[in-house]
Amino acid sequence: MPVFESRLQSFAVVSDPATVAPRLAALRAELKRRGLDGFVAPRADEHQNEYVQKSAERLAWLTGFTGSAGLAVALADKAALFVDGRYTLQAKEQTDAAAFAIVHLIETPPERWLEANAAKGARIGYDPWLMTRDQVARLAKGAQAAGASLVALDDNPVDAVWSDRPAPPPAPVTLHPPKYAGESAAKKIARLRKTLGKLDALAISDPHSVAWLFNIRGGDVGCTPLPLAWALVAREGKPRLYVDGRKLSNAVRAKLADLADVEEPRALLADLERLGRDGATVRFDSTTAPEKLAATLEAAGGKADVGADPTALMKAAKNRAELDGARAAHLRDGAALTRFLAWFDAHARKGALTEIDAAAALESFRRETGKLKDLSFPSISAAGPNAALPHYRVNERSNRVIGRGVYLIDSGAQYEDGTTDVTRTLAVGRPTAEMRDRATRVLKGHIAIAMAVFPKGTTGAQLDTLARESLWRAGLDFDHGTGHGVGSYLSVHEGPQRIAKTGTTPLVEGMIISNEPGYYRPGHFGVRLENLVVVEKRVIAGAEREMLGFETLTLAPFDLALIDNRLLTRFEVAWLDAYHARVRKALSPLLDAPTRKWLAQATRKISNV
Repeated sequence: MPVFESRLQSFAVVSDPATVAPRLAALRAELKRRGLDGFVAPRADEHQNEYVQKSAERLAWLTGFTGSAGLAVALADKAALFVDGRYTLQAKEQTDAAAFAIVHLIETPPERWLEANAAKGARIGYDPWLMTRDQVARLAKGAQAAGASLVALDDNPVDAVWSDRPAPPPAPVTLHPPKYAGESAAKKIARLRKTLGKLDALAISDPHSVAWLFNIRGGDVGCTPLPLAWALVAREGKPRLYVDGRKLSNAVRAKLADLADVEEPRALLADLERLGRDGATVRFDSTTAPEKLAATLEAAGGKADVGADPTALMKAAKNRAELDGARAAHLRDGAALTRFLAWFDAHARKGALTEIDAAAALESFRRETGKLKDLSFPSISAAGPNAALPHYRVNERSNRVIGRGVYLIDSGAQYEDGTTDVTRTLAVGRPTAEMRDRATRVLKGHIAIAMAVFPKGTTGAQLDTLARESLWRAGLDFDHGTGHGVGSYLSVHEGPQRIAKTGTTPLVEGMIISNEPGYYRPGHFGVRLENLVVVEKRVIAGAEREMLGFETLTLAPFDLALIDNRLLTRFEVAWLDAYHARVRKALSPLLDAPTRKWLAQATRKISNV
C-alpha cells in the first residue's frame, strides 16, 4: 500500500481530561479576583465562525471538548458543558465529568440550567464580543429568574489564565480574481445599498459576507479562505473596511482603497459611537453580530436594528462565473475522488487500511490536481460503528481498521474556482441485507431530491420530506438536515438556504445546496449519500407558474454493491443509469487506463430484478 502524505488534513486532537480541573480552578480564582460568581464560555469567536483560530478555542482549552458547537458555564460551586446530540459521546471522552457536568444543549438549554443553579445575587460574566444579542437575552432571562445578573465584561477572563494562548496568525489578504467572482466589488456594493431602505448603515460582521462583497479571500481560519474583517456600508459615501493592516500588501491595499476607507479593526467601535451620536439606525446581523457592537451604538444614542444581513441572500445566488467555476471544480474533484474510490476498492479488502490512511489518501489525490487550496472541512472518515456518528472525526485513539461492512467518507475541497462537499458510503466485503436495504432507501431519498421540480417560492422545509419518505415507510429517519448551502470558494456551510425541517428560506436560482440524506444504526453502521446541486429554472410546456429544479454538480459513482435493485422504481433506475453515464463520460478523459476500466464497471447499468 502506498504511503500518503497529509499536509492539510489535521486530525482531531486527543484531549487530556486531566488538565480540565486545574484550568477550571484557575478560572474560578480569576473570577473571584474580579468579584464575579460565574462565567459563560461559548465555543465562538467574534464573528460566530464555524472554524476559528486556535487563539479563539477557549472552550476547548477550558473543558477539553473540541467539537464545533458548545458552551460552558462555570459557577463557584458547579460547572456544566452544554453540547447537542452530535457530541454527547465526544464530550464524555474529552472532558473531566467530575469538573463539568455534561448537559444536552437542546433538552436543558443553558438559560434553564442557570435558572435552576445560579445563586441569588450572583454576578455571572460574559464576553460581549463572543455572543449575539439573542444569545445574551436568553441567558440574561435565565439568570434573572434565579435572582442573578449577567454582566458584560471588558475582557475575557479565560485569556487571563490561558498562559500559552497562541497569537492569531496574520495571514495575507488576497484579491479574488474577476474570472471567478463574476461581478466587481463596486457593483456588489451598489446592489447592496439598494437593499438598505430607511437604514442609515449596515454593519457586516460575517467575514464570509465581507469576503464576498469586496472580492477578497484570506487564510485566518482553517478550511475556509476567510480574512477576519468587518465592514460598515452606509447609504452614501465610501464603505469602511476594518482589517488588520499587516495582512495587506501595497497592491491589495491600493485596490481596496479605491472601494472603501480601509481601517484597523479597533476603529470600528469609534465609528459606531459616531453613528450613535448622529442618531443613526444601523442593521446588525442577528446570527453573527456580537452584542458589543449593538450595545456600543445604543450607548451613544443610535438605534440597533437586529435582523438579517441582506448580503447573505445576495451571496447565496451564484452568478454565471461562480457556477462555471463550481462545475470546473467538481469535474476536477470528481476525477480525484474516483481515483481514490478505485484505490480504496483495491486496498480495503486487504484488511490493513485505517480511517486515517483513507482520509490521507483522498487528500493526496486531491492535492495531485495541483489546484487544491485546502480541505473544505476535516474529512469524516468512518468505518463500522463510527459511521453511525454523523459528525464523527477520526483521531489517533478512535482510528479503526476498515473491516467488513461499510465505510463512509464525507469530504470536500477548496479550489479557487469552487468549493466541494461529497459523501459516499462504500461496501467492504459483502454487505448484509439490512445494509443494502438502508443504503437503497437513502439513495431513493437522494434521487427524490435530485429529480424534484417545484414552484418558485418553495422552501427547503417543503422539500425535506422527499428525502425521508422511503425511510419513513420502514419506520426509519435521520436526525440532521437534508441539505446545507455551499459558498463559492468560501464556507462549505453557507446560509440562509437549506433543505431541512427548519428550512424557511425560499430556494432561488443559482443557490448551491447539498443533497445528503442518511441513516444511522448506533453501534453498527451508517449510510449517507451526498452530492451538491444547484437550483435552476425548469421550462415545462403549459406550466402556469415559474418552476425550478436541481442540476447535480457532483460527479462520482455510487457503490452498486449497496443497492437493492428491487426497491427502486423504473424512474429511479433511469436516473441512476443516466447519472452514472454522465459521470463516466465526464471523468473518463481525466483518468488513467486502469481507473477508466474500474469506472466503467462501477457505473454499469442496473436493472430491476
